Amino acid sequence: MKLVAPVLLARARLQHRVGLRKEPTSSVASSFASFSGIIGDFKTLGRFWGLLPILQWMISLERNPPPTRALLTIERLQGWSMLAYYPLEHLYYLSAHNLIPASIPSITSLLGRTSERIRLNAKSLAMWSCRAWAIYVILQFAHLMEDRKLLLMKEKTLRKGKGVVAYDKEDLRNKWDSFWNEIVANSANLPLALHWSFEQGIFIGDIWLTVFGFINAVAAFRSGWKATALPSPKLGKANDVAGSDLAITSEKEETHS
Repeated sequence: MKLVAPVLLARARLQHRVGLRKEPTSSVASSFASFSGIIGDFKTLGRFWGLLPILQWMISLERNPPPTRALLTIERLQGWSMLAYYPLEHLYYLSAHNLIPASIPSITSLLGRTSERIRLNAKSLAMWSCRAWAIYVILQFAHLMEDRKLLLMKEKTLRKGKGVVAYDKEDLRNKWDSFWNEIVANSANLPLALHWSFEQGIFIGDIWLTVFGFINAVAAFRSGWKATALPSPKLGKANDVAGSDLAITSEKEETHS
């Protein structure tokens, strides 16, 4: 909707210049912009529970570490960056909507040593939360580089293997597809994170922010669609054939033994 609103507004201005409209404004564009703001609030409120899955993920990370030491280090750092991101974003949202006091007690004041209070600046909180997010996004590129190495190793192993079934090839193809989809999504996230990490930003206007946000949304939708898609009938048939071949092979081995 953020993409549609400026288009409608530009159309209204053009119509005003040629005399087809009295005012260079569009009520529909304003409605779309307002509704997109409501959607943004809804998404932010939905992230209020985001810290719990992060804690669960970090605990499971220690119990079931990834295949390489580098990935473990990267994911640990990503987890810590998210532990900073979520509380800062929550404080920003609550402060910006005047839902919490403008200042909160400091740790020393809670201990009774001083009466010092920490002043909450919504703009600074938003900026620091986005910096934590930017760290996560940058680390994700390092994660993707490690993922690429593992995929290339698996691809090399499959090429050398003799008893490769269709399932293994399809699984590798899907993983490469997910890899490139994540590259697109993360590449769209990076300029957004960097823009909101600086006080003045890096883009003039909202058009590029909307474009990158749209690219990320399409990539996320595609990823979710792929994750919930049913396996192809051909792949299922190939797996059945592979399974029957394995059964026949095991029967032959038992007969010979």
